[in-house]
Amino acid sequence: MRQMHFSVNGRPVSVEVPDETLLVDLLRGPLGLTGTHIGCDTSQCGACTVLLDGQAVKSCTVLAAQAEGRAVTTIEGLAAEGAPLHPVQEAFVACHGLQCGFCTPGMVMTTVDLLSREPQPSAECIAHALEGNLCRCTGYVNIVESVQTAARAMAEGGAR
Repeated sequence: MRQMHFSVNGRPVSVEVPDETLLVDLLRGPLGLTGTHIGCDTSQCGACTVLLDGQAVKSCTVLAAQAEGRAVTTIEGLAAEGAPLHPVQEAFVACHGLQCGFCTPGMVMTTVDLLSREPQPSAECIAHALEGNLCRCTGYVNIVESVQTAARAMAEGGAR
């Protein structure tokens, strides 16, 4: 067992977990943050993507212990309770960049990371960034449009 101290969605967390615990299991289990989905358990689908110190990672391949002293942001942490949605979330809703919604949290988190590094990505850059996130419903056209719309909104209103 290991006592861990880190932040999740801007809040300090102290929790004891077995050494072999995956970050996705800690988030969904003891921390109750079920917006991070478990899809494949092999890092192929991207449904479990979260931000670790601002960088998109597949939490099914990260040991919880690797989050020690670091900042984890999940889909639940992008917008404070009662606050407006994050511009990326708003764009996914407005552009119908989701259908069943299972892949959406991972797509959104990957997009937030992408737009933090590349504020005005080309369609090719977006496709490359989202390669590790699988969607079985939308065909990606609306997802790419969602990312482009979010990029424009963030450029006009200031990035978050």
